[in-house]
Amino acid sequence: MRVRPHRSFRTPFLVLALLVSATWQRAAAQLAPEQVTQILSVSSATISPDGRFVAFTRSQPRAAAEDTLPGLRGFSELWIVAAAGGAPRAVVQAPLSASAPAWSPDGAQLAFLHRGQVHVVPAAGGEPRALTSVSTGVMTYQWSPDGRTLAFTSRIAEPADDAARRRRGDDAMVSTGAYLPWVVPMQAPRPIQLWVQPVAGGAPRALTPATQFVFDMAWAPDSRRIAIQIANEGDADADQMDRRIALVTTDGAAPQPFATTEGKLGPMAWSPDGARLAWLGATRLNDPIAQSVFVAEPNGTPRNLTPGYEGTAVAISWHDARTVRFVAIESTRSALNTVPAAGGAITRLLGLGAEVFQSVSVARDNNTLAVTASTSMHPNEVFVGSLRDRQLRRVTTSNPWLAEVRLGKQETISYTARDGQRVDAVLVHPLNAAPGVRAPLAVLPHGGPEGIDLDNWNTRALYPVQLLAGQGYAVLMPNYRGSGGRGVVWSQADHRDLGGREFDDILDGIDYLHAQGIADRERVGISGTSYGGYFSAWAGTKHSERFRLAMPFAGISNWMSFTGTTDIPREMAVVHWDLWPYEHPMLMWERSPIAFMATANTPMIIGQGMVDERVHPEQMIQLHQALRLKGVPSEFVGYPREPHGLLERQHQLDYMGRILRAFETYVRPIEPPSWQP
Repeated sequence: MRVRPHRSFRTPFLVLALLVSATWQRAAAQLAPEQVTQILSVSSATISPDGRFVAFTRSQPRAAAEDTLPGLRGFSELWIVAAAGGAPRAVVQAPLSASAPAWSPDGAQLAFLHRGQVHVVPAAGGEPRALTSVSTGVMTYQWSPDGRTLAFTSRIAEPADDAARRRRGDDAMVSTGAYLPWVVPMQAPRPIQLWVQPVAGGAPRALTPATQFVFDMAWAPDSRRIAIQIANEGDADADQMDRRIALVTTDGAAPQPFATTEGKLGPMAWSPDGARLAWLGATRLNDPIAQSVFVAEPNGTPRNLTPGYEGTAVAISWHDARTVRFVAIESTRSALNTVPAAGGAITRLLGLGAEVFQSVSVARDNNTLAVTASTSMHPNEVFVGSLRDRQLRRVTTSNPWLAEVRLGKQETISYTARDGQRVDAVLVHPLNAAPGVRAPLAVLPHGGPEGIDLDNWNTRALYPVQLLAGQGYAVLMPNYRGSGGRGVVWSQADHRDLGGREFDDILDGIDYLHAQGIADRERVGISGTSYGGYFSAWAGTKHSERFRLAMPFAGISNWMSFTGTTDIPREMAVVHWDLWPYEHPMLMWERSPIAFMATANTPMIIGQGMVDERVHPEQMIQLHQALRLKGVPSEFVGYPREPHGLLERQHQLDYMGRILRAFETYVRPIEPPSWQP
């Protein structure tokens, strides 16, 4: 079956025609909130083994006319485009979705996830068919290198007795270990098993016990061994902190330890000769990111191939049997590098241009490649290139109307913090800036704190960068200490000091822009999500005199109660605080925004997804309550059904509108609005 759109859903071509005819698509227009919700973005680009085609997924948001029921979200469509360019052809379109495309090793078929099962379609075109029929659905999958076997993960089925109890209301939630979310009633996570199934047909077989959680896998070249990442618990903390590498074989032997690791783990890849496994991992338990390249033989001692590297590795593969290839973020840009598996100098193959990418798919010739990449001028698109000429060529244009939209100039800047450290940041200049006149400033700090602001497309609902630039604001996105992109030392530079020197990095950035004549430090607003929400709340309380407006979304207001309600208490304590909160209650309180209500004087618009398990709604409710009792202007905006972010179009529009109105009210005026607390 070629999955076609129902006639009530518009094709991308019809959508484009309607958009072009709309008044907000006129030439030289500025970006508008409605446009932000309609942006298409490419992901999951994978090149066919012969290098001729690229399969990719692309988001397909719902149009305004389709906002008829709450809870509706967009789609993920599957397309194939020739590497030489041309019109893409659809495989799965809205109102259906597909994800995780993967070519068979011989390139004859394309697999993908659709309706919870693995499907395949002939590369030359034809009708998709299901390969799996798992009652609990497939979570992840991989082809074996010989193309004969499919490995996949799936949760174990809920025991019939448990299901019967829940149906009659006997559904008490009990936990002695794993975190149980209590924002909305849910079951404790059921174990995830690894299975194998012949592609030609046959019943699947489980390779791991029904008591453990398999989070990742990598086939060895012999199509007999599979490296897996496994943990005893399945909550978010265990997923991030407790994974270990094990080895299973298709004959069903029990999983065996592969190598001893400590801390977070990332993607894995076998060497072409099957002798060694490479992976991304933490250097120690309190390393915030699995950002270093490791390699080991089975039962061998892992070797860190990137000690002292001032970058963050994000994807890994092999260039040949003796050389590891990895994608990394270096400051605010991306690079494709190699390093000898025996250790040695890092060599750059590609990158650090305008195109920012975080994964690479390389064809069988070990030269032709495909990436999804964005620039400051457009969201992710498919690019193809070769390692020999080190060039990338764009082959898709998902948002042609963006060429007619005026955007603020974006650049990477560096400045010196008060203690002498270099801080990198992304700066967007305001449109129509008057020469010699300092612009009002919007500070938009990223989350994490190990996140990274990249010099690519940054505009989205919770970070409406170009909307603010279009309204005349300079926009600063600082990669303060604790961020990724600068290596292990920089990402750990905020340990035991959250809200301290890392926030000074932001204040120093504001002062730098003022000294450069770019922005006015007397007219500053701040808006961020998650850890960026913590910074926004911290700015409006501890540093109230520096900010006219603070807009925290899903931020932290009380570190002690956050520890007791988040789904990642250990992860936050170990890799960010680097200490246990309950043993340092005074420090936790001193770094909590609500501890500074006595001096808080900054108006706040506070946003929150109401089914957020990462930052429980109580955090922002506490902040709003404290501001209300103090008499500081405050507005709490709760979004039903939303997790740790905003997914529904109407909610995105609402929050973008609030940001623009609040900055216009509190930040733009030369003299601050008068009000009495």
